[in-house]
Amino acid sequence: MFGIGMQELLLILVIALIVLGPKKLPEVAKALGKAMNEFKRATNDIKESLELDQSLKTVKKSFDTMNDTQPAASANASASGPSDVKAASPSHEEAAPKTNDPPHVSS
Repeated sequence: MFGIGMQELLLILVIALIVLGPKKLPEVAKALGKAMNEFKRATNDIKESLELDQSLKTVKKSFDTMNDTQPAASANASASGPSDVKAASPSHEEAAPKTNDPPHVSS
């Protein structure tokens, strides 16, 4: 605990009791405890905020690298608009030629 041994801690408490007196010492100890608790809470909030900021940076970086690695053809198709995308993709009729054969019925 801060490199303070039992003898040093006891000496500090005796000096505090002499300087502050028995009526004031509990109030000072309570205020000191509240201040330390508030400091710990603020430190934890800052730590969580920094961790959240770091994780958001890594997610943004991964999205940026994902967008940079897209093929140029798909990037050009999406940039030129939806009308060009329809013209570039084959229609269903062109993909399968029509035949006059009746469909096979399994019995």
